[in-house]
Amino acid sequence: MTPPEAASLPPPQGGAPSGPAKPDPRRPLGRTKLVRRALHGVLLLDKPLGWSSNDALQKAKWLLRAEKAGHTGTLDPLATGLLPLCFGAATKFSQVSLDADKAYRATLRLGQRTSTGDLEGEVVQQRAIEVDGAAVQAALQRFSGEIEQVPPMHSALKKDGKALYEYARAGISVERAARRVTIHAITLIEWQGDRLVIDVRCSKGTYIRTLAEDIGEALGCGAHLTGLRRTASGPLGLDVAVTLAELEALDEPAREALLRPVDLLLADWPRVALDADEAGRFLSGLRRRTTLPNAAALRVYGPEPQAFLGSAHITGGELIADRLLSPAEVHALLSPSQQAAPEPLPAAA
Repeated sequence: MTPPEAASLPPPQGGAPSGPAKPDPRRPLGRTKLVRRALHGVLLLDKPLGWSSNDALQKAKWLLRAEKAGHTGTLDPLATGLLPLCFGAATKFSQVSLDADKAYRATLRLGQRTSTGDLEGEVVQQRAIEVDGAAVQAALQRFSGEIEQVPPMHSALKKDGKALYEYARAGISVERAARRVTIHAITLIEWQGDRLVIDVRCSKGTYIRTLAEDIGEALGCGAHLTGLRRTASGPLGLDVAVTLAELEALDEPAREALLRPVDLLLADWPRVALDADEAGRFLSGLRRRTTLPNAAALRVYGPEPQAFLGSAHITGGELIADRLLSPAEVHALLSPSQQAAPEPLPAAA
C-alpha cells in the first residue's frame, strides 16, 4: 500500500511510476509539515539562560507558525530577560528597539578576571578584595555618564568580515577602537564579599561585560560578569514578558493572543492622525503638507477607527514617510468588523 506521505509525489521523469512512490526524505514519516501563516505583532519574550537570541526566536516562531519574524537585539546565552520579538509587519520597526536605551541587572564576582570577562572563561588573574562601601560607590560613580569602551574580543562585532569571537577562539587578539556609550544610571543593589549586584540603564551598544571588568579594575581587584538580566528595552519592561515554557504550554489561540500591537515599539513617539484622503496618499509614499512643527520621529494613523500606517518625520512643513505598512498589512491589522467596512482607504490621486 502506498504510504500517505508519498501519494501526492510526482512520478519520476521518463514515464509512469513502475511501483509505489518513495516517501520524500525531507518529510519524516508520520510528521505533518508545519503550515506557516502571516502574523503581525510584537511578542515580549523573557529569554531563558543558555539560549542564543536566534534559537529563542526560532522556537517562538515555530510555536506560532509564523511566516516572518526577527528579534530586536542580541542577548548572549549567559544573559536572560527581555527580548522583544517582531512578527510580520512589526519587523519593519525592529530598528527602533535596537536603537533604544536598555536596562540590566548585572551580577559581578570581584577578585577574579577571566579570559572572556564572564564565568564561561578561565580565571586568568586572582587578587585580594580590599575595598569598602565608599570605594564601591566611587567606582560606580566613575562610570556614570558618557564613557569610552573597548569592545570585548568575545563579541559579535566584525573585523575584516569575521566576528571578533572567532579570532578570540583562535587565540588571536585584534585591535579594537574605543566606542563612546552613555551610562544613564548605575545603582548599587547588593554588595557582600566578592558578590556585587548593580542595576544599569545605558545607551545601545554598551557592553555590560566590559563595564564589569572596568569596575573591577577601578576597585583594584578585578571582576567578571556572572549573571546578566535585561529588565527593559526603551519603554518596554519585563512585567508582561512570557517565557518559552509558558508559551509552549498554551494552545495556539492563547499564544496568538499574547502578540502586542505592531506599533508597540513606537509607543512613546508622538502620534499623527490623517483623514481618509490623506491616509491613502501617505500610504503611497507621497509627502503631505502640514502645519505641525518639525519632528524627528512620529507614528502615523488613518481615520477613525484609527489604523496604524507607519512611521514618519516632519521637516519644513512636510510629513515624510519613513517606514510604511502595505495596504494589505493595514487591512490585516483591523478588527474583523473593521475589515468588513465598505469604505477602504482611497488610492492616491
